[in-house]
Amino acid sequence: MYIEILNTILDTVNEWVIVVDENGIIIMMSKAYKEFLNISNPEGKHVTEVVENTRLHVVLKTGVMEVGEIQQIRNQRMISMRVPIKKDGKVIGAVGKVMFKDVRDLKLLSKKISNLEKELAYYKSELSKDRTAKYSFQDLIGNSPSMRAIKNIAIRVAKTSSNVLITGESGTGKELFAHAIHNASNRYLGPFVKINCAAIPGELLESELFGYEEGAFTGARKGGKEGKFELANGGTILLDEIGDMPLSMQAKLLRVLQEKEVERLGGNVIRKVDVRIIAATNKDLEELVRKGEFREDFFYRLNVMSMKLPPLRERKEDIETLAEELRIKISNRLGVYVEGISQDAIEYLKKYHWPGNIRELENVIERAINLLDSDLIIKPKHLPKRLTKDKGKIYRRENKSLKDMVEELEKEIILECLKENKGNKNRTAKELGISRLGLYKKIERYGLEIDK
Repeated sequence: MYIEILNTILDTVNEWVIVVDENGIIIMMSKAYKEFLNISNPEGKHVTEVVENTRLHVVLKTGVMEVGEIQQIRNQRMISMRVPIKKDGKVIGAVGKVMFKDVRDLKLLSKKISNLEKELAYYKSELSKDRTAKYSFQDLIGNSPSMRAIKNIAIRVAKTSSNVLITGESGTGKELFAHAIHNASNRYLGPFVKINCAAIPGELLESELFGYEEGAFTGARKGGKEGKFELANGGTILLDEIGDMPLSMQAKLLRVLQEKEVERLGGNVIRKVDVRIIAATNKDLEELVRKGEFREDFFYRLNVMSMKLPPLRERKEDIETLAEELRIKISNRLGVYVEGISQDAIEYLKKYHWPGNIRELENVIERAINLLDSDLIIKPKHLPKRLTKDKGKIYRRENKSLKDMVEELEKEIILECLKENKGNKNRTAKELGISRLGLYKKIERYGLEIDK
């Protein structure tokens, strides 16, 4: 009776299955398998007479299951599994099943799984990055007077719910301070969402900030999409590079600041949002206001609490500590043992002007670690030439103002870095820790030219 039931099941499923007894004699075979082999009555025959390259008779002897084995039948490579049937510890038969009728099916499935795993990891990473503040005040390295002062301001700022404007040169750690302020505020359990206003084209910025409804524009996602302000509800939103936001967008964002509500693109539903705004920029917003390039009313709405981060050249007491922390962080990431940084190298780091600030310092330390070879200690020879060449001539006053001397030094550093990189502006911008656009503006401002 059980055999009849099993036969019925095998004949109704579209699977290639075979069952043999302890001697390798076929007891039953599914209808789909028979049709593929073009055989009507295989029962009673030895499996090796019916199925090419079978190993069921081997499994009967070893009693060991085989899964994912490649088997070629009729010039077709497929993936099979073979399972021994045991009773009281003794093998009394075996079942064979074709898992994939073409090896390429497995490869396609494997590729799909791999892609899905990568996609899942990416979205988890993006969700974590976009919705969580990663840093606290303990991560802000430095004990110089200027650093202690700005930390104290930030700690006081964190206790309020007012909007914050963080200014400072590129690479001074504006985003890190924003993370720390959020984590020290009473919103620390809420989301922390960031958006780079300079990285998104003006025509897309509105939909990113406020979201959109289904059908709002060609290519709009079915069901619409939440904007950054909705995602940040109950928490904090960081508007990075706010100085690059178009005037038209500033006017729309002003309403959000005033009314605490958003309306999705293509929609007519007003949604209330409870969001604290932290804005960051390396630009002089007051100067932009004077030029008519930044809305005055928008500026005052943002500039309730303000902080200006000091550049690295104004906190040189922190350079050694920062360099050592970066050495540990980067060497761990690269899987390289680095014992330390020589005092001579530290002195060069302290003398340098650092137009790219901490971001440039991080780049210099990573470059040095990659050049170590057999050395275990970072030495002056591992540093870029722009740090170790004699710059005595730059520091002579010659009746120049401090601003003029700083600009002259910056010009010299950029020119030296361009020469080192044979005119490659992308690499130069990265090494200096500034944006490519920022580098182009400085090259134009100083009238720099260099042959590749």
